[in-house]
Amino acid sequence: MLEARHLRVLRAVAAAGSYSAAARELGCTQPAVSQQMRALEQSVGTPLLYRTGRETRLTEAGEVLARHGATVLAGLTAAEEEVAAIAGLRAGRVRLVSFPSASSTLLPGAVAALRAEHPGTRVSLVEAQPPGSVELLRAGDCDVALAYRYPVSSDGAAPDAAGGSAAAEWDDLVVRPLLTDRLVGLLPEGHPLATGAEVPFAALADESWIAGCPRCRRHLEDVCGAAGFAPRIDFATDDYPAVVGLVGAGLGVAVLPELAVESVRPKGVALVAVTPRVRREVVALTLPDLGRVPAVAATLDHLAVSAAARTGAPSPTEHARPGRRAAG
Repeated sequence: MLEARHLRVLRAVAAAGSYSAAARELGCTQPAVSQQMRALEQSVGTPLLYRTGRETRLTEAGEVLARHGATVLAGLTAAEEEVAAIAGLRAGRVRLVSFPSASSTLLPGAVAALRAEHPGTRVSLVEAQPPGSVELLRAGDCDVALAYRYPVSSDGAAPDAAGGSAAAEWDDLVVRPLLTDRLVGLLPEGHPLATGAEVPFAALADESWIAGCPRCRRHLEDVCGAAGFAPRIDFATDDYPAVVGLVGAGLGVAVLPELAVESVRPKGVALVAVTPRVRREVVALTLPDLGRVPAVAATLDHLAVSAAARTGAPSPTEHARPGRRAAG
């Protein structure tokens, strides 16, 4: 097997014309150079050098190997420089996948800060809802996934819509908690309950409902089921402006996360608190090995700062262990 160190010695001998001169150039001993050359010739199975008086020259095979070795060594040098740039955050890439409401609220500030601090880092984004975003992460199609889950709350709200298994699904991932996102009710402005301080889910049992993505829809059904009724879902869309438009037109009621409401203009819609209170946990996920990549680690830090700026809470400063919450 050819080794880069052997190729470097071969080129040094060819340039210097002798083992002793090559040794001085390489900063090693003449016997060490001789040993490297014997190992290389044994590896390729043919002589690479021959002596003419006091000068050492390349055989035809040696010339071929030295010529190709120059390309190989140049490629290795370029690779070393590129890796050093990535390690030093002078270059690199981060592939993000996010659900829409985080894309419009959490990501812009975080990505802008990352680019300002490390302008050589390239960032790309695609949108996907969990669990699809987590599947993209596991498949190696992204480096950081923004996701959410609905945990069991102290006042009896339903578990995660995927059967309460979201936490277990993330056990082998690095989990960076970002914020807790409250769900709010959306009613047409003229609705009789639109002026109430709080609206129980049970009070909306006879309403037409507008549901969101499949996971959010299942969670809505779970929460309403805990309140004693099955929601009549007439419309389903994961486009938040469409939800607001349908509610504003008086076609039904809905619940949306606060992040989603912030990203649209709720024209003709009254926002109300709903009980029992329902909150989803918004997190950034990555694979344990990726969590040690400088650009990925910096992205997680900036996402945490962006989330903390929204809540007024201190941002986490430590990376999470696989399957555990990050410190803070």
